[in-house]
Amino acid sequence: MQKTRPVKNPRKQRKRFFNAPAHLRHRFMSAPLSKELAASRGVRSLPVRKGDTVRIMRGDNKGFEGKVSRVALNEYRIYMEGLTREKVDGTNIFLPIHPSKVQIRTLNLDDKWRKDILARKKAIEKPEEEKPKAMTAKKAEEAAEKPEEKVKVVKEKKTKKKAEKPAKEAMLEAAKEEALAEEVEEALKETPAAKKAQAQKPAAAKKPAKKPATGKEEVPEEKVTEEQVAPAAIENAPAKKAAKPKAAAEKTAEPDEAPAKKAAAKKATAKPRAKHKASEETEGGE
Repeated sequence: MQKTRPVKNPRKQRKRFFNAPAHLRHRFMSAPLSKELAASRGVRSLPVRKGDTVRIMRGDNKGFEGKVSRVALNEYRIYMEGLTREKVDGTNIFLPIHPSKVQIRTLNLDDKWRKDILARKKAIEKPEEEKPKAMTAKKAEEAAEKPEEKVKVVKEKKTKKKAEKPAKEAMLEAAKEEALAEEVEEALKETPAAKKAQAQKPAAAKKPAKKPATGKEEVPEEKVTEEQVAPAAIENAPAKKAAKPKAAAEKTAEPDEAPAKKAAAKKATAKPRAKHKASEETEGGE
């Protein structure tokens, strides 16, 4: 059997549409059913037939309702009773309407083949609609019998799952962290730098020999405080006191020598000559 492929070329689409056989043209003449009719029949759309009552939903004649008088498959149009227009010469003709613009209000079921089609479509669509209803009814009955117990069981299960999840996650994370730490330690031990450090450790680990204990505690030079310096200063104090009397004696000797020095300095310095004062008698040059 040969597979049919979709045609995208508009020229070929139009050729197939206008040269289609009768059984395909019949499908192209389909129209949607009204909401009430679709709910009762369980079908959304059907091909329009002679004798069906339809209503125009779009176009200039929107809202017009009437029976289908003729279906033209060669034109893809339908004609309705009462929908006519007057020509220039005065004759009346029926207006052609495309089936996509109408809505089927009542169906003509004189044809037994059409009844079979409706029964077949309804049987196919019904089980899909009934299955969820049956399931909901069963669930409602079960819930009505023991609603409180089921709710408790469901809550307990949820709480248990929530409590178990964090504990498991924490255990897994801890195990992963430990494994990673071990791997890192092993990798560091194998490195050449780590090996050198281990080889140098024994030499560096030797501690200096302890000196014999003495009465005085040795204090490092950097950390000598004022309290530790105070006793040494007290010991050196008498030497400073002994040196002081000499300085005092020198100071006392200085005042004795001072007057003699001052007298010699006065003699050394020549006195200025006093100016001759002319007497009153000798004034005038005598």
